[in-house]
Amino acid sequence: MNTDRQTLTETVLSLLGAIAPELEPALLSPERPLRQQVDLDSMDWLNFLISLHQRLGVDIAESDYARLVCLNDVLDYVQARLAAGAAGAPGEAGA
Repeated sequence: MNTDRQTLTETVLSLLGAIAPELEPALLSPERPLRQQVDLDSMDWLNFLISLHQRLGVDIAESDYARLVCLNDVLDYVQARLAAGAAGAPGEAGA
């Protein structure tokens, strides 16, 4: 997977749009909480995180969920995981 920021942003927004079809990507502020901007409930948010894992192969530990608040948080997290080659590494999930 290409780890450049633009490609990751497009992928993340595409996955988010699949869960929230009313999403207007141009109106999103990368520094504001995504769940508030897109009006996602906890199940929608969990489905979004699962879709990130499935599409990008990045394991997201449940203990890290609280760190993923705004778009930039999600992008930084995923980009770091991909760059480190930690995607799919055993023992990541639930750590």
